[in-house]
Amino acid sequence: MQTRALGIRRAVLASVCVMLATGGIAWAADPGPARAPVVEALPMPPSWSFRITPYGWLMALDGAQTVRGRSVKVDASFIDIVEKSDTLVGLMGNFEARNGPFALYGDLVWSSIGFERNGVRTRTPAPGVTTTVGRALSLDIQMAIAEIGAAYEVARFGALAFDVLGGARYWFQKADLSFEVDRTIGIGDVEVVGGRAFARSRSVDWLDPVIGARVRYMVAPGHEFWLRGDIGGFGVGSDFSWQAICAYGFEFGRYQGITFSGVIGYRALYVDYGQGEGRQRYEFDMLQHGPVLGLSARF
Repeated sequence: MQTRALGIRRAVLASVCVMLATGGIAWAADPGPARAPVVEALPMPPSWSFRITPYGWLMALDGAQTVRGRSVKVDASFIDIVEKSDTLVGLMGNFEARNGPFALYGDLVWSSIGFERNGVRTRTPAPGVTTTVGRALSLDIQMAIAEIGAAYEVARFGALAFDVLGGARYWFQKADLSFEVDRTIGIGDVEVVGGRAFARSRSVDWLDPVIGARVRYMVAPGHEFWLRGDIGGFGVGSDFSWQAICAYGFEFGRYQGITFSGVIGYRALYVDYGQGEGRQRYEFDMLQHGPVLGLSARF
């Protein structure tokens, strides 16, 4: 029995020695240095970007203007307006803030233009006006157009993106129309100075709801083409209004985190608005169109 017990003890001792020699017990008991838990980084939420674009709109006018019931036909190119205008003042700018597919935008046009003879022709007076005052000499218009709205990207196919948009367009106008006095009948509501009669409107303003769509195409890095169209009015403000804009933007420099781009394009804006009757009639049925040149800053 002693011999058998001695053999068992020797076998156990040999096994322990083998395990110690190979490090089995030590490594099994030692899990190694502690490791920090792995935490996956959450994606950063999309940030806002802003773009400001002052621009010039080389505007031509084609349509009809009625002031105190006296109507004239207007057909004046930008060159006509520059050559014949007593005043040619404009303030125009566009703003857009974008966060992912969502964007807010605004646009402002303020102009004071005046043109004579070649761009203005008399028309039939409005109902209730018994006679024309005479041949039209000049038309001066002060006008502000302010637009605000939101856009949302509904689809994207590679470099091509589609937006829907909606907002409102506010109009403010004052117009002065002067005639050579050929007759004196029915001009008691206008001011006569020498051989001229002046029909002056009061301030006129209205607000049009607007809906539309926009297509944006990235031609190359830093080069983008976009096309926008919208309709509005619907009898809420004007009877009807539409707008079409195409533009091409190209980056040409960066400075302190601001990206500068040039913008060239073409813009056409039509509106048909009228109010009042007879000698109180005011109407602006006009297409304004022409090239657009601008400088954009994005940050």
